[in-house]
Amino acid sequence: MVKIGLIGGSGLDDPQILQDAKEINADTPYGKPSSALTLGRISNVDTVLLTRHGKKHELSPTEVNYRANIRALKDQGVTHILATTACGSLREDIKRGDFIILDQFIDFAKHRKNTFHESFKNGMEHPVMADPFDATLRKTLYETSVELGFRTHNSGTVVTIEGPRFSTRAESKMFRIWGADVINMSVATEVALANEAGIPYAAVAMSTDYDCWKEDEEIVSWQEILKVFERNAHNVTELLIKVVEKVGS
Repeated sequence: MVKIGLIGGSGLDDPQILQDAKEINADTPYGKPSSALTLGRISNVDTVLLTRHGKKHELSPTEVNYRANIRALKDQGVTHILATTACGSLREDIKRGDFIILDQFIDFAKHRKNTFHESFKNGMEHPVMADPFDATLRKTLYETSVELGFRTHNSGTVVTIEGPRFSTRAESKMFRIWGADVINMSVATEVALANEAGIPYAAVAMSTDYDCWKEDEEIVSWQEILKVFERNAHNVTELLIKVVEKVGS
């Protein structure tokens, strides 16, 4: 049976998208997840909503217990994970408000528990991560987003930085040279753990700004970035609802 896990990023944590919603507190061998889990249904598809940064956005990117989040969803029997994230654009053609269906990551985070295989005492594990984002979910996200009329890029490499600070200009320009298309503070850690847990994962990123590499653009604050995401959150919600319907059908 299909059960969808939704990991809501900045601006998307509204439990009202679920029918018959109820909250449960979860615990895992890795500690507690970022928030209580909200269980319910979207178009009769069992769905579990988890708020990545906490109900009041009280957790910094480093404080998020990514392992507990993924384990809590696995314990609920989640078969697929769809995630949302705000991101900065590292490319001229990825404009504010654009959606990017991520297909690769560069992990530049430095202080996180980013694997379930910290020890080899029960056997050696080297998880394969060549194509971390699930191709079928990505295809469904992209095709549905285009059907809904949203400006969408069907691929993109995200570089995940530790945060909470933003990049320097030198870092931003370096990430462009490396081949990254967008930048955020969460997805690489999350998708790697979902892969280790055996749960197909895909993420839709919304571009909110041009990071700081684009010197003819004014540097924006986090508050301004969040406003851009929140103005477009209804589009993300509409997309996720349609994709959940398709995956669950």
